[in-house]
Amino acid sequence: MVLPHRHRGNFQPPVNTRRQNQFLCYTIEGLNSFATVLYFTYLYFLLHDKFGFTNQANLAVAALLGLVYAFAAWQGGKFGQRHGNFAALKLGFGLMAVAYVVASQLGTAAGQIAGAAVVSLGMCFTWPVLEALISEGESSKDIPRAVGLYNITWAWTNAVALFAGGAIIEKLGYQSIYYLPLGIVLLQLALTFWLEKVKLPIHKTPSAPPPTASQPSPARVQNFLRMAWLANPFAYIAINTLIAVLPGVAVKFHLTPMFAGFACSLWGFVRLGTFVVLWRWNGWHYRFRWLATAFALLVASFTMILILPNLWAVLAAQVVFGAAIGLIYYSSLFYSMDASDTKSEHGGIHEAAIGVGNCLGPAAGATALWLTPQYVNGGAWAVTGLLTLGFGGLLWLRKNT
Repeated sequence: MVLPHRHRGNFQPPVNTRRQNQFLCYTIEGLNSFATVLYFTYLYFLLHDKFGFTNQANLAVAALLGLVYAFAAWQGGKFGQRHGNFAALKLGFGLMAVAYVVASQLGTAAGQIAGAAVVSLGMCFTWPVLEALISEGESSKDIPRAVGLYNITWAWTNAVALFAGGAIIEKLGYQSIYYLPLGIVLLQLALTFWLEKVKLPIHKTPSAPPPTASQPSPARVQNFLRMAWLANPFAYIAINTLIAVLPGVAVKFHLTPMFAGFACSLWGFVRLGTFVVLWRWNGWHYRFRWLATAFALLVASFTMILILPNLWAVLAAQVVFGAAIGLIYYSSLFYSMDASDTKSEHGGIHEAAIGVGNCLGPAAGATALWLTPQYVNGGAWAVTGLLTLGFGGLLWLRKNT
């Protein structure tokens, strides 16, 4: 931690002021996670229940939204780096608010998909900037604390939205997936203006000393960054495929949307617990075996969740799935923030990689179901094959760096 100091002509803001303002960043982040997860997860239930979308159709929608996010997130990070973090946040939240209002009034499937695409576009201006705001100006030893709190915050509200979303739409109707996120995004806009007004104090980070025995070299840092950037899209290949077919999982086990939310949110809470462990223990930093093991478990647990016919077995597989994606995501964000001073831009690359995964997984699943409609699990096996190729790519990258 960099201690505050005063001398003539140079005043360093007190640490507690910075922490208080960072609390605003974490609050905006947590609200963003809850609102977007509620909207995007239960949009697939709306498309299934009101417009008759099958797993194949929902996967195609997920692939389209992932494609939008992949291209826009990278540009969103660049926009924040060039024009300022607050300008990016205000643009992003503004676009999302307009999209929620318009989509709530549209009664066609095409209108719902177009509205979701605009929400995705707006979201691309928020996540890279929020990642940058909590870590810019932090010393190397404080980056793990900042990234850890960031991950725990969004994972907590993410899991709550998954768990409670089904109950919300059963009690309040499908219009709640627009109006509740709309109210939240307006609150986020107000908090953004407040945060911009009070400013976020930035500590001057001293020049990094030469690597020690316990500090990885720049080359090792870059190698792990590349491997994490490879692994993270594959984690989101699995996540976005799973979310898109949740209505089908609910039908398979005869669950209402409320009980589907209860049963299929376990992995989100396990991911949250994993983030807490990785935040408090740094023995996994720059250790390839942890990343490789998580990737292997990701492949196995994803397949089990979609293939196994027993709900209790699916719940057990979710425990492994949540732990695996927790370590993979944490690795990507930690190495992104630890390796660069252009944090908004690197955050954009991190989010763009997520978008690539969000696109490729559902696209593979939808294509497989289209080509082999007679095989109910064809989509699951196609995505499993894609994940296996990704694991092979990780091993190849390790060997060649």
